[in-house]
Amino acid sequence: MRLARVGSGSELAAALLMALGFPCIMLAALLPSLWFFVGAAAVTYLADQYLHRRGSYLINRLSAIRAGLSIRFLVRQLLLILLLARMGYGEDTLFYATIACLLAFYALQAPQSAIVTLIKHRRRLPVVTRNVDLERVRIPDAPRPLLMNRAAEKALHLDVFAMAGVLAAVGVGEARIAYAGLAVTLVLAACYLLALLPYLRPKRQVPSDGKVLSGVNAWLREYQPNVVLYFSGSKESAYQVNMWLETMARIEGRPLILLRERVIVPQLASGSVPVLCVPGGVHLMNLDLSSVRVALYPANVGKNIHLLRVPTMKHVFIGHGDSDKLASVNPYSKVYDEVWTAGRAGRDRYALADVGVRDEDIVEVGRPQLAPIESWSGAPRNPIPTVLYAPTWEGWDDNPGNTSLLLAGENIVKRLLGADQPVRVLYKPHPFTGTRSPKAKAAHQRITALIRKAAAERATDPRWAEQAAALQSVRADAQAEMARIEARLGELSSGGRVAGDESEQSRDSLADPAREAEIARLKDEWNAASWRALGWWEHQVVTDARMRLYDCFNESDAMVSDISSVVSDFIASGKPYAVTDSAGLGEDEFRRQNTAVRAAVILSNEATELDGLLAAVREPAADDLAADRRELKEYLLGPDEPTSIVQFNMAVDALAAKSEARAARLARDTGAPMRG
Repeated sequence: MRLARVGSGSELAAALLMALGFPCIMLAALLPSLWFFVGAAAVTYLADQYLHRRGSYLINRLSAIRAGLSIRFLVRQLLLILLLARMGYGEDTLFYATIACLLAFYALQAPQSAIVTLIKHRRRLPVVTRNVDLERVRIPDAPRPLLMNRAAEKALHLDVFAMAGVLAAVGVGEARIAYAGLAVTLVLAACYLLALLPYLRPKRQVPSDGKVLSGVNAWLREYQPNVVLYFSGSKESAYQVNMWLETMARIEGRPLILLRERVIVPQLASGSVPVLCVPGGVHLMNLDLSSVRVALYPANVGKNIHLLRVPTMKHVFIGHGDSDKLASVNPYSKVYDEVWTAGRAGRDRYALADVGVRDEDIVEVGRPQLAPIESWSGAPRNPIPTVLYAPTWEGWDDNPGNTSLLLAGENIVKRLLGADQPVRVLYKPHPFTGTRSPKAKAAHQRITALIRKAAAERATDPRWAEQAAALQSVRADAQAEMARIEARLGELSSGGRVAGDESEQSRDSLADPAREAEIARLKDEWNAASWRALGWWEHQVVTDARMRLYDCFNESDAMVSDISSVVSDFIASGKPYAVTDSAGLGEDEFRRQNTAVRAAVILSNEATELDGLLAAVREPAADDLAADRRELKEYLLGPDEPTSIVQFNMAVDALAAKSEARAARLARDTGAPMRG
């Protein structure tokens, strides 16, 4: 089994110990050898417990080879019976008492497992919410996590008292120890079962789906949302909705985040905008969304049809980035009333693609998310330039143009690390890197190793020792500030989202704008401190989600990337950048096909052209693409004034007005307002 699939070296070691432990238990029972049995059994217990606590991939796959949780415990207990028989206890009362106790223990497992399953099923709401007042629904408290979390594992591990008692009794020749251990196991198993029973009472159950949906509809009629951000996708795609949360919070109206998959909710960044997750299509169709006038869609997915069918609102594709990838001109986009692009480039892409999106249905609104990106001053911010390498992921196919990681990544990093004049390298891979292609994952790991090795060498290089000493107090202060901020964020989090089950979180996770504002401010302060805690000469592999991509933009003086929205966003900074022609199209054709590279240094897979990028960073006179970048910035992202959020709000208001006009027209023609 590959280490990457298990999760870590320690998990792999625990898995191997458990795999070897069971044959050892069997051998010890056959010999028989009491102490060998004790040691091997202890190893399997500890390894099993460790892997469960880590949520190891191996634990999730053992059931597929018929070695699931219950089987492992049953085999260990059967081998205990075998040990007793081999050691001459086959006709002893202890032998039969042990068998009877273990049978009773398993008899208690069935109702315990059934009740846990029933409680979870009955507490599963048809919706999941955040910042939505569900007081009228009257959701009862969830059972304590001690009872529900990893319930099967906890219940089965109660046999350790019986196992230890029997083995101790055999070792010292005192049967009473065995009976005591067997009794403790049975009593604890019975108590576990009894502790769950009260949660089966009607008053401990959540209301029916109908009552919950009725309560949600009552809240919707009070709140009257007029703008909805609608999203469907996998857990890994949560970033596509997260990038719009701050914009939704700044919309002049009553926004609502409408999700379709439960797994997305825990991945959402904190915020005060109401969140409503409705997995069922029928439930969604029965929600009262009659007040919604504008629906925004960050992704083109099949479940969009469930909201697109509602005629009382206008539907807009806003996407999750601006790039020259084919996804940016998906023919699906023609189902929307409007398509909003950042700048003129998006409009021209649709015209060239000729996929059925009409020019009059395209609105340029800028990119509100780019506000935090700082403009370039024209010179490196530190004594040596910082270059960000931010490749995109490998995509869903093996097109060599998807990512530079496979063919150019190592060449890029090696040339940056070995530049004639020192350069600092930041490497921030796409979150999806390596999820589909093992080759991409391996390339990412090799690049990571290169950068970390270079960072370790630079840390011991005397040339940087003086800098490290001079900034020692600054870095220490920054680390202390980070610790303070993390402690405060912990306090705010504990006072915000609760740690109960999904239903309890929906009930108790209410909006607190003051807390959310403080959290946002503290996160910004943490990011600033995190960069101060690092030396401006230190290479970094940036995978911590808290160190945001735009912070990497602000910290760097130039960037190397691929055809993706990252390039378009970086252009907002006005800094020099390079893009890799991994497919080998040639510079002229590459520029012709990809708008965002018109002001870029074009790299071959050998990355020999990097000297031109570094020269543009170090010497403004050598930067002959500066004017092109300014022109391209406006073409891709729109004008600086009015600001993008102002443009966005104007577009929302204009489309909402069209929706209102349509509703008024229908009311006049039919005599009654049309509802969703």
